[in-house]
Amino acid sequence: MTLPSTDTEVWIRGYHQAPVGRLRLLCFPHAGGSASFFFPVSARLAPDIDVRAVQYPGRQDRRAEPNIDNVPDLADAIHDAMLPLADGPLAFFGHSMGAVLAYEVALRLEEAGVAPLTQLFVSGRRAPSRHRETSVHRRDDQGVVEELRRLSGTQSDLLSDPETLEMILPAVRNDYRAIETYRPSPGRSLRCPITVYVGDSDPQVTIDEAGAWAEHTSGRFELRIFPGGHFYLTESAQEVVQVLSGDLAGLPGR
Repeated sequence: MTLPSTDTEVWIRGYHQAPVGRLRLLCFPHAGGSASFFFPVSARLAPDIDVRAVQYPGRQDRRAEPNIDNVPDLADAIHDAMLPLADGPLAFFGHSMGAVLAYEVALRLEEAGVAPLTQLFVSGRRAPSRHRETSVHRRDDQGVVEELRRLSGTQSDLLSDPETLEMILPAVRNDYRAIETYRPSPGRSLRCPITVYVGDSDPQVTIDEAGAWAEHTSGRFELRIFPGGHFYLTESAQEVVQVLSGDLAGLPGR
């Protein structure tokens, strides 16, 4: 088994061309997710926005690489790989586990003296200061599958296919371990503005828990509520991308 790469091209994927100097939006997938989850977002926003997405190790074309089972180490690796992309206007969008990773990488950029993000978008995740004790990663395979069904993050027919489960469950369990054992370091806060997207019936986060992200920045804060559950952004994809496009419209690089 090989060690995870630190090459930008291995970690960061782009699907559509955008002119040099355009605002770059780096997207962070959910637990068990992959960069291709954001292909439709890239297709809708290009060429006005340079959409890129993080590909975590241990899945798809990186299956031969070991998973990273904790948020600090994963955030460190993403930070190192994406630094070459921080040469112009930059925003992050992270969903679920990806929201926490986007926040942690943004902290690392600011602490390294890099200019703050133009905007941090966090989606489907309670604020780091609002902890819930969960242990999905300790369940047996059927228990993990039941959680995926509950959140509707993967098509039900795929969850009934043994070959598919064999491929996705190691990454899913790893990512749940990472996010369920995550504890934010006290006393750290961002300067960049934060916008939170959340579904109004998400079992993973209440509106109050989403609003608590305001405590994690000294910058501007906004909250957007959409109809739907944890994966509201696929249930209401057209509306979400339209709102996102509007939120990006006033940022540098547009």
